[in-house]
Amino acid sequence: MSSDASARKDPSGLAGQPGGLTAWGRLVAWGPYRALADFTTASPRRQFVILAAFPILWVLTQHLGPMLQMLRVSLTDAYPVAQGVEQSFTLDNYLRFFGDRIFWMPFFRTLAFAGVFTFCTLILTYPVAYFLARHVSRRNQMLMLLLLLVPFWVGEIVRTYAIMILLGNTGAVNLVLKWLGLIDRPIPFMYTSFSMGVGIVYLTALYMLLPLYSALEKLPKSYNEAAADLGAGAWTRFRRVTLPLTLEGISSGCTLVFLISTGFYATPVLLGGPSTTVFAETIAGFFHVAGDEWPTGAAFATIMFLAALLITGVFQRVMRGLRKGDTG
Repeated sequence: MSSDASARKDPSGLAGQPGGLTAWGRLVAWGPYRALADFTTASPRRQFVILAAFPILWVLTQHLGPMLQMLRVSLTDAYPVAQGVEQSFTLDNYLRFFGDRIFWMPFFRTLAFAGVFTFCTLILTYPVAYFLARHVSRRNQMLMLLLLLVPFWVGEIVRTYAIMILLGNTGAVNLVLKWLGLIDRPIPFMYTSFSMGVGIVYLTALYMLLPLYSALEKLPKSYNEAAADLGAGAWTRFRRVTLPLTLEGISSGCTLVFLISTGFYATPVLLGGPSTTVFAETIAGFFHVAGDEWPTGAAFATIMFLAALLITGVFQRVMRGLRKGDTG
């Protein structure tokens, strides 16, 4: 019998092995399994639909669905609705934000903080990503990344409390400064924009580091070597070669960090003070009271979400223009 005929009789290719078919071979040869495999792979379109069904369902139910529900709640006069009460739709919840300036300060403060903290995260993590991608051997890169990921195995609250212990009056920073003789009494780091910034930069560093590392790791070293052969100095090579070719990683990292920073709640509450109140705290205040304030909180959350998307959209457009200008 020819090899082709044998393959048709034994699709698993395991019949000739000692001991007969394995468990996997029996599963492959099972009639219902073969019928299911033939059905799912009958055409490329069917394969695409089956593969895309789960991620699309996940996005619709876990991401888009809750956001649409929040939008619907923001357009109602009360939620949840008491029995026997008729619910009506209104725009008063949105007009309340634009009509009362008391809400503007935490709103714009949140956007400003997010922008500043995103820039600080970029400045602090870019050298780390550059060192990992350009000066650490490939054999040790994964080990170094794993060490950097260890703090992110615990929750946000635990890491925030770690920052509180670090910056407290009896924390490590003040103790070291006092031991060096630089201060006589503790510096009040806590409950300021500084402590909140340190916490947010620490919590979001990973989301900036990984896109930057990915962009730098793909950059061929021959580009910088060619620039050096042409007489370009270290700063010129970075400004004219490395930085333009990593704009995509910078764009992705800044977008992630900015969007995450606008939604932080626990960290500003634990590390910030009265002068650092962010919009997430204002939104949470509406959900901590009676149900008739929930629509206002949903409206304010929608406003922040749309504002953050608008800013990141403009930022992405600017970065896209810079990349086109560099490649052109």
